[in-house]
Amino acid sequence: MSSETDEFVPVGDPKRRLPGVEGVWVFVIADMTVFGVLFGSFMLGRHQNPALFDASRHALNPNFGGVNTLILLTSSWFAALALDAVRKSRFALAQHFIGGAFLCGLAFMVSKAIEYTEKLNAGISLLTNDFFMYYFTLTGIHLFHVVAGNVVLAVLWFKARSWSFDPERPVVLECGAIYWHMVDLIWIILFPLLYLVR
Repeated sequence: MSSETDEFVPVGDPKRRLPGVEGVWVFVIADMTVFGVLFGSFMLGRHQNPALFDASRHALNPNFGGVNTLILLTSSWFAALALDAVRKSRFALAQHFIGGAFLCGLAFMVSKAIEYTEKLNAGISLLTNDFFMYYFTLTGIHLFHVVAGNVVLAVLWFKARSWSFDPERPVVLECGAIYWHMVDLIWIILFPLLYLVR
């Protein structure tokens, strides 16, 4: 039996909130779902023809995959540091970190262009076999995400330069960082799936 003096006590910290906006999270979940379907399709194809997929995997250079993984992890780290700097109203520092993330994105694109050129010069293309159809499709879609992410980072860099973020709630930067972390996460799955799994 409750008394009139009973009070409602909220659970959790009322100041805590989901970073960014709901729409970005919906986009991320939808995008990850599409990639999940593609990953599942790749694994099904691999199960049906393991010898072909394993032999084709040996034509890839895991050094490219490893370097690209380090590049994107570093870029995500810069994005997280930029967000922390903005929350502390250190906009000049945030600008440097966003610039670092952007340069990492460019380095990834250059590395991927070199890798694609190497494959095409060796006569390997999307039409070579099922493995390379998946390889070029998955990494190509991911590369498109990196390019889009770098456009976002460029916009965020200019916003940091003009001190346009609200340190109390830097929603735009949070949304950009969420997207960039998603791009990183997709590659962390792609790298072992294409380059390492036997």
